[in-house]
Amino acid sequence: MTKTVALLVGGWSSEREVSLTKGKHVEAALKEAGYSVKTIDVSRDLQKLVKELSTIKPDAVFNNLYGRGGEDGTIQAVLEMLGLPYTHSGVVASAVGMDKVMTKRLAESVGVRCSVGKVASKKDILAEAVMPRPYVVKPINEGSSVGVRIILEGENQMPIDEASWTFGEEALVEKYVPGREIHVAVLDGKALGVTEIFVHGHRFFDYDAKYH
Repeated sequence: MTKTVALLVGGWSSEREVSLTKGKHVEAALKEAGYSVKTIDVSRDLQKLVKELSTIKPDAVFNNLYGRGGEDGTIQAVLEMLGLPYTHSGVVASAVGMDKVMTKRLAESVGVRCSVGKVASKKDILAEAVMPRPYVVKPINEGSSVGVRIILEGENQMPIDEASWTFGEEALVEKYVPGREIHVAVLDGKALGVTEIFVHGHRFFDYDAKYH
């Protein structure tokens, strides 16, 4: 008997378009693997989502949502409530992992070295009253490097573009540590390989470099 997978795409975060684009590839791969796929474009109306999932009664849910709402424990909590198995991390891991401040505290508590930094108000960041350059400004609860800005010495660049900043009244500011972008895939406790990311025309592996 063919199993049914509910594929969640869209969402309401700043990464909505990425979710929709990647979702098409996920849908094709699931169908190729023999699953019946029911794709749901998720909105803030979670009651509607609950009704749709209750009607579909999927065997599993593939969570292809990105960013706030999709990776921060919100959708995970809904799926837990419905008793539906789903892909990716659970509620607590998602909530902590999406919060850069909480993740940093957790990492430091087990001895992982992290860059010196602090949570600062948008007002103090704009006044450059947090720390001397070079430093990095990061939205606290965004994924895919959305809103991240590296501020170097001698540059005529504001630490925040006030007109486009929609990430709250506070941000994480950390000392800039230059380095290499290296990704390591781990499965069952074993490293599968190491990939170094090189970007051209970008200061770092930012949102545009990732997806455009």
